This record gives sequence, structure tokens and C-alpha cells, in this order.
Amino acid sequence: MELELRHLNSLCVIADAGSVSRAATLLGVSQPALTAQLQRVERELGAQIFIRDRRGVTPTPMGQFLLTRARAVLQAMEELRRDADRQALSARPVVRLGGLASAVSAGLAGRLSDHLPDSEVHLQTEYSPRVLWDLLMAGRLDAVALVDYPGHALRPPGTVLSQVIAVEPVFVALADRHPLAARDTVDLADLAHEPWALTPYDGAGWPDCFYAACEQAGFTPRVLYTVSDATPCRELVALGRAVTPCQAVFARGDGVVVRP
Repeated sequence: MELELRHLNSLCVIADAGSVSRAATLLGVSQPALTAQLQRVERELGAQIFIRDRRGVTPTPMGQFLLTRARAVLQAMEELRRDADRQALSARPVVRLGGLASAVSAGLAGRLSDHLPDSEVHLQTEYSPRVLWDLLMAGRLDAVALVDYPGHALRPPGTVLSQVIAVEPVFVALADRHPLAARDTVDLADLAHEPWALTPYDGAGWPDCFYAACEQAGFTPRVLYTVSDATPCRELVALGRAVTPCQAVFARGDGVVVRP
């Protein structure tokens, strides 16, 4: 038996419903038929997907992995259908652009729209460059603006045209009352004893390259905060609780300065 989209959808409905009987009602099939389908899928994969007891079903670790992938596949198919519908209804070609979740991506999308006035530019942002790369490789995006890091450079296959837009240094955000805030530039080694706020692992080399740079500067950073969103990270800096590595476009003012 080959797995089909309907099988993946059934697994997701079972997980969301919490029981095979409730899922069968939602899917409009009998419980024995849905149970038999689930057993066939488990035999095909050679692993148990759900633990079943009187209270319902709970995904196994293998089941949780499969459900994560299944939801991604179903979402991709839904996006494909929507894009196909939009393409059919629109006389203008659609360009699907991917970028990191930042103001830079919004600016790039706007410039691309200006450059291609006869096209409709769609922008999808993600935190992880690896996710954007996978979406490009899967054909779900036409172009992506990515970032890679020293020692973690992306190696695109021959089927992908890759161009370096810029080599960007890392800046640091400090409270405006910080002793180093008056400098035009800040040496990394001078921040050796500071508390740091870092954004999480992005799957493409951050913050690994930051730790490597600190090691070369002779210290291990004291990371007190791991923050995925720029707003609370900025608040920590403004309060003087941490410094943070950032892009040059990191919002400054209101107690925050940004230095190379």
C-alpha cells in the first residue's frame, strides 16, 4: 500500500479528535473502516503511530514525527491549490519570494514588486534559513533571500542560481547608558563579561558562528536570555539587562544604541 494524502489527512484528524471513533464521525466513515486503514498505514510504516487506551489515542514518538510531516505536506498541497486558483484567476504571473522574518524581507519584496510591475509578488517569511531553503528545493518558492555564516556556508546545487547580495557584519545593541555606548565601534573582546540575549538556533549556523567568534576573542559568552522575538530582546537591552548581537537595522532609540 502506498501512502496517499487521504491517509495523512486521516491521521491528522485522529490526532486532533483524540479518538478513532470521533475521527470516524468527522470523516464520515465507520470506526472499523478507519481502524483498518490506520492498521494498514502502521503496517506500511512498520511502526505504531498511536497508543490506544480507554481515554482515546496518544501519538507515539514516531507518530508525532509523522504527524508533523503530514501536516506540512497537507499545508503544502493546500498552498499549491490556492496558488493554482490564484494563477488561474489572475492575468499577472505570481512570483513567490521567501525571506527571513525581518524588515529587510519586506523591503526586498517591495523593491521586487517595483522591478516587476506586471507580476504579483507574494512574500513568505520564516525564522530559519533552513526552512526557506527546503521550501525552495521543494519548488514552493521561486526565490529566497537567505543568510549564511562563516564556516556554515550554503552550497547550492547546480540547479539553483546563487548570488551574494552583501557581506554583512554583526552589530551589537547596547543600552544608551552603557559605558561602551559612546564609542563609534565596539570590540567583541570588550563585551566578554556582559550578559547576552541571543536569538535561538536557526538550523543554518546561528548562534554557532557567534560562539566561535567569541572563542576567538578569548571568552565564552554568558547567555542569560534566549529570545526569538526582537521586541522583548530590545526591551532587555533598553533596561540594561543584556546586550545582543544584531543587524545594522535593529531598531534604535528609546534607550538603545547600535554599534558595529
